[in-house]
Amino acid sequence: MELNQSQTKAIQHNKGPMLVLAGPGSGKTLVITQRTKKLIEEYKIKPESILVITFSKAAATEMKERFIREMNESRSVKLSQAMNAVPPVNASHTGVNFGTFHAVFFKILKYAYRMNASNIIREDEKFQYMWNAVHELQLELEDEKDFLDSVFAEISMVKSTKIAIENYYALSCSAEDFRRLYKGYDGMLRRTNKIDFDDMIVMCEELLVQRPDILAMWQQKYQYILVDEFQDANHLQYSIVRMLAAPQDNLFIVGDDDQSIYKFRGARPELMNQFLKDYPQAEKVLLDYNYRSKLGIVAGASRVIRNNGKRFDKKIRTNSSDTTGIVVQTFDTQALQNLAVLQAVSIHQKEYGSLSNLAVLYRTNTQPRILTGKFLEFNIPFLLKDSMPNLFEHFVAKQLRAYLSIACGSKKRADYLQIINKPNRYISRDCLDTAEIELYQIGRYYEEKPYVMDRIERLEYDLHMIRGMTPFAALKYIRKAIGYDTYLKEYAEYRKIKVEDLYETADEIMESAREFMTHEAWFDHIEAYGQELKKKLDEMKDDGKDRLVMMTFHASKGLEYDTVIIVDANEGIIPHHKSLLPEDMEEERRMFYVAMTRAKHNLYIFSEKERYGKQMEVSRFVNELLDEKTTRS
Repeated sequence: MELNQSQTKAIQHNKGPMLVLAGPGSGKTLVITQRTKKLIEEYKIKPESILVITFSKAAATEMKERFIREMNESRSVKLSQAMNAVPPVNASHTGVNFGTFHAVFFKILKYAYRMNASNIIREDEKFQYMWNAVHELQLELEDEKDFLDSVFAEISMVKSTKIAIENYYALSCSAEDFRRLYKGYDGMLRRTNKIDFDDMIVMCEELLVQRPDILAMWQQKYQYILVDEFQDANHLQYSIVRMLAAPQDNLFIVGDDDQSIYKFRGARPELMNQFLKDYPQAEKVLLDYNYRSKLGIVAGASRVIRNNGKRFDKKIRTNSSDTTGIVVQTFDTQALQNLAVLQAVSIHQKEYGSLSNLAVLYRTNTQPRILTGKFLEFNIPFLLKDSMPNLFEHFVAKQLRAYLSIACGSKKRADYLQIINKPNRYISRDCLDTAEIELYQIGRYYEEKPYVMDRIERLEYDLHMIRGMTPFAALKYIRKAIGYDTYLKEYAEYRKIKVEDLYETADEIMESAREFMTHEAWFDHIEAYGQELKKKLDEMKDDGKDRLVMMTFHASKGLEYDTVIIVDANEGIIPHHKSLLPEDMEEERRMFYVAMTRAKHNLYIFSEKERYGKQMEVSRFVNELLDEKTTRS
């Protein structure tokens, strides 16, 4: 195995702190496993004294398996040289401790507090509790799951940053409601003797600060600590690792500040700079050779990422001299972009004879819904790495569809409940007290209230109008003439979310209905799509079948493919329209950089000029890629 100079320096490092800046495709896993091997074989460190920390269980397992293979290869060489029987390393007893941050911290808590797995709250328990709490507060929500996800993300942020709840300004709901939800959830955990993953970190730090004797015991056990993907660490994780590494400070951190894309989890790439301040004696190595990608792809990605201001300045090199590899195209419509994706897939399949080494990447998991429909239509096998929500299960889709169902004759109470006050018609649920509903019955209930009667009569007229329209025209009428978009605006203000997100969902629903001439045909399409999507989601386990992969930028991190297709490279999508602060924009640029550097040979970057009837601009990151003289923004 031939190593470059930087890899060799990192692997041979013995004592003291070291920062390894590892660019994309630079062999960081090789460096970590080889350095661990050298500590054991050459520096005679006991395997049990070495701790290797990763960010996911899958990464820890992969790292461990690779280490085992390399140790066994080394022993095989020694065996052939010495002709003595050297037993292979036992896969389950490497001696070296491989684990995630959470696994390591829980291990410390387990011994101190006699905890076991039953003390960790399950995801379904968390959501059931919060669902009940939300209903007790009588919050009127259409998107309960999205709301609960947002609340838990904010609870995690509060815990991991140790912000006093009284000083936290909530984004998902009012400050008062968030404090009630937070304190209720925290109280439930204490009453039931449960902890969540954020508690593991907080409690572990508090324990090690308050109990020097316990800290000393773990310091003695873990005398050499290696941390992978350090750019994704938060302040508390870094604080704990620093305590464990003291006083010897044999702390070896590997990461790339340009690939830090988990700010929403508390990740702080600036901790890599902080590391050099905390350990001024630390050695620093740059793994600057990309062994994955063509020169053209490496150079293009470098032109984009250099526009970030807060980063280590680095020049990534490659052994490749091929300056091709990137195809940038803008199409008049999303439909034409999707056809180009199909063509790129066909070209790749002819060149490689396989689809499994091709990835389609996108910023959010709702983007590829129309594209997946095209793959289904043309019988192109694909694997979804992220759970893609069914567009037609969104509350906006359910409400719009309920309008059409009632127009087509439905009398179901559930359909009327979906639409009766969207927009507000001041109609009480009390008058919808039968399994089947007739509008004239509602009229009788309100015959002494003319202003409500007027709205009921208007609804009857509107339903008659949309009954004779195509689905696309009917949906447009519901949004504009009936006033459904006004309802969405009011709901977004209540929920403190961007109304543009709801409008785009409604746009996408309308687009899905464009080609159908009758409501029944569109309803049939919705049912068929749901069944096919469920089938695809059930097949999400990677079983080795030949199919392309579809995933978000986040999910692609750490992976590589011969061909990568990035779709919807437009302003408002990438960078996302929610990214308003400079630090948010820098993370968006890092995400785009991560997506670009997944490609080995072919990188397609597609955008569109028009989306759901609205004009679109090409992403600023594409302009940076194409401009040799880009400046920081």
